[in-house]
Amino acid sequence: MVNVGLVGVGGWGKNYLRVLKELDSLSSFCDIDSEKVNYYSLKYNVKGYEDLETMLRKESLDALIIATPASTHHIIAKKALDYNLNLLIEKPLCISSMEAEKLVIEAADKGLVLAVGHIERFNPAVERLKSIIKNGELGELLLLEFHRESSIPMHIKDVGIVFDTTIHDIDTARWLFDREPNMVFARLSKVMGDREDSALVLLGFDKTKTAFLSSNWITPRRIRQLFSVFVKGVATLDFITQELTLDYPDKKVIPRDRWEEPLMRAVKNFLKAIEKKEKPKVDGRDALNNIKIAEAIMESNKRNAPINLNFEKI
Repeated sequence: MVNVGLVGVGGWGKNYLRVLKELDSLSSFCDIDSEKVNYYSLKYNVKGYEDLETMLRKESLDALIIATPASTHHIIAKKALDYNLNLLIEKPLCISSMEAEKLVIEAADKGLVLAVGHIERFNPAVERLKSIIKNGELGELLLLEFHRESSIPMHIKDVGIVFDTTIHDIDTARWLFDREPNMVFARLSKVMGDREDSALVLLGFDKTKTAFLSSNWITPRRIRQLFSVFVKGVATLDFITQELTLDYPDKKVIPRDRWEEPLMRAVKNFLKAIEKKEKPKVDGRDALNNIKIAEAIMESNKRNAPINLNFEKI
C-alpha cells in the first residue's frame, strides 16, 4: 500500500482527501487553516497538521499530493523532493516554466514519479473520443472547439483564467491531436477583476489541425463542452455529464458508458505508477509543455500577435 500525504484541503483539496480515504491510502494531511484540520481529522479519523515540515518529518510517507494555490506549488514540491517523495501536483504544475522544468529534472534524476492533475484525460468520454480518433471511424480530426464558462471561482486568488481553466483544454487538445502546437494567437480580457477572466485562444497544430479554446469566468452558468469536427462527422462532448454524441452523415449515435469520477481514476493512476514504477498518464513533461503554451498565450495577448512555438529543446 502507498502511504500518501496531502497538502491543502480547500476548494479542490477536499476532493483529493475524500478520494484518498476511499482508496485507503490517506496517511495524513496538512493545511494552514486550523478549523479545517480539526474538522477533517475528525471526519476521516486521520492525523492532520498545520505545518508541512512537521508532517514530513513525523510521517512515513511514500508520496505527497499538493492541492494548494498554484503560486505555492514549486516551493512545496521542492521540499517534498528533498524527502524523496513521489508527487501528484494539482494543475498547473507551477506558475512559470522555469520553476516547472526544475521540478521535472529533479524528479527524473531521483527516479520519482511526478504526476500532474490534468484530470480531463481521465474523463471516460474523452477517452472514448480518443479511441474514435485513433481508429479513424469519423475520418481525420480537423478542429477541436472548447467552451468553458462559469462565474469566477472564489478560491482562485493567484492566477487568472489561462493558468486555472484554459490550461485544461490546452492539455486535452495536445492529447487528442497527439502532437504539440506550432502557433498560438490569443485575446484576453479583464472584465470582473485584476486578472484575465476571459480567454479566446487559437492553437495551430499543422496545416489542417486547429484548436479553438474559449473560456470565461463571466457567464453565470456552468458549461464544459467540446465540439470535434472530423472529415466524416462531428462529435459533441459534455465534460460534466460525460455524454458523447456522434453525428455521421446519415445517423446519430450516442454511446452509453458508465459515469466515472475522473479524479478517482487520476489518483488510482498515480498510485499504480508508484507501485509499478511506470510513467503516469500525465507526467511533469506534459505539464511543463502546457505551461509553456499558457505563457505563450499571455505573450500573444501582450503583443497582439501570433506566437510561434518550438518544443524541440524541451
